[in-house]
Amino acid sequence: MACDNEGFRLHRWDGALHFERWSIPEPPPGEVQVEVEACGIGLTVLNNTRGVNWRSPELLPRVPGHEIVGRVVAVGDEVTSLAVGARVLAYFYLSCFSCSECQAGREERCPRGSGRLGIHRDGGYARLVNLPAGNAIPFESELDAAQAVVIPDAVATPVHVCRTRLGVQPGDRVAVVGAGGGVGAHLVQVARACGAVVVGLDRTPPKLHLIESLGVIAVDSGRFDAVDLEAWGGVADAIVDFVGSPESLSWGLDHLAHGGQLCVLTTFRDVTLPLAPRDLVARELTVLGSHYASRREVGEAASLVSSGQVTPVVGSEVVPDTLGDVHQALAAGTLIGRGALRWDVRFP
Repeated sequence: MACDNEGFRLHRWDGALHFERWSIPEPPPGEVQVEVEACGIGLTVLNNTRGVNWRSPELLPRVPGHEIVGRVVAVGDEVTSLAVGARVLAYFYLSCFSCSECQAGREERCPRGSGRLGIHRDGGYARLVNLPAGNAIPFESELDAAQAVVIPDAVATPVHVCRTRLGVQPGDRVAVVGAGGGVGAHLVQVARACGAVVVGLDRTPPKLHLIESLGVIAVDSGRFDAVDLEAWGGVADAIVDFVGSPESLSWGLDHLAHGGQLCVLTTFRDVTLPLAPRDLVARELTVLGSHYASRREVGEAASLVSSGQVTPVVGSEVVPDTLGDVHQALAAGTLIGRGALRWDVRFP
């Protein structure tokens, strides 16, 4: 039977979110229904509601939000991996979980995936959400929900970058461009957990202070032509770019050591990066992209947070009535770390 639900829905790309009430059906075969404790708030949500990558009218109305922590309240037929009461994290990509890539533990590369949570099906900006069982990852920790929202993306993505894509080793020199952002603030910590020596680049005093508070060298990148990695002889073994501007990308290429790697995570349509094959060959450079993580890496992210090796950076916790405040701060670039929309508490 259907039950009452409430939350925020988007009816027009780049339009306002509307708080509404509607009926949510019981989970169909192969799915579970999750009562959301909290959902992360980050730039991906804003980009998705703006229709940056998907703008099909058939996708609306939509409940955004993919960084979900919650508990299973109903189980559909054919689900044997989860039971009512289980605490779970949501996996962002709607992978098929049965193809060769998924079976090999590379769900983020699934060629048969049906899209993204919060874009192609409803996400965590509502009290209840139905998820395919494969998108509900068991999470036994009692970590506060607002802290746990960083795990399924803001920490899992850095795990994928550092361990799978870059293979960061103890002693590696890693520079992170945009290190004060919601993902960057966690990547510097994951890189340190891998044994790297880390420098974090950002532009504003609050974000530079955050970087220093995480035990990382902070460098002001307000002008890239003035940024020099003098302590490392001017170069880094790996540079991770969360800014994706022509200036930041060119700076990254210019400051790689012999055999260095530049990892890019932005997807701006009009930004290009000129590459000189002669330079790539002579310096044995690697330029690579990275996106999201596997389910195994989400589990690794949970272990890093639970063990204290990575501290969640959550700059604002809000209830539905004040969601607009954190969205404004996020758009203005003043939010520190992630935001968290809480459904499990009522603030005064």
